[in-house]
Amino acid sequence: MIPLIEKEVVNNKWIEKEEIVDIVAISQSIPGAVAVNMSLFVGYKIAKKKGAIVAVLGCIIPSFIIVLSIAILLSNFQEELVVQHAFTGILSSVVALIIISAIKIAKIAVVDLITLLITVVTVVLLLLTTIHPVLLIISGALTGLLIYYIYPKKIRNLLQKDGEK
Repeated sequence: MIPLIEKEVVNNKWIEKEEIVDIVAISQSIPGAVAVNMSLFVGYKIAKKKGAIVAVLGCIIPSFIIVLSIAILLSNFQEELVVQHAFTGILSSVVALIIISAIKIAKIAVVDLITLLITVVTVVLLLLTTIHPVLLIISGALTGLLIYYIYPKKIRNLLQKDGEK
């Protein structure tokens, strides 16, 4: 759902492409389903409380109905080999969607050597340790703040040079 939400809100010009990265980051760092959290933020940005409610319902209800319908239909056939193979294909497709979303976000979020380094270190720590992802998100934010406060002039110069391009 993340790529669908991103495509719809950016194509309809409800939210800028750069803002999506922030919404995804915040949505992933708070409890709950990322797509629902994203819907909440987008809906609130567009139409405040009513927009948030409608967006969350619009995100939850179709998925609920589809999953319920599939569960009812397939409950009698779950032991069939064909159904098991279909689910294997579905899982593979979901992995591809997640990878594509990550690449799109990386193109926007990784803007310089510092952000690339934070990204690489975070991925390595996720793969090789049992550190909770929320702690890695918080440490990434603190690292960014620390770098900004240690080298504020250098960072401002980099940002101004990027803005001129």
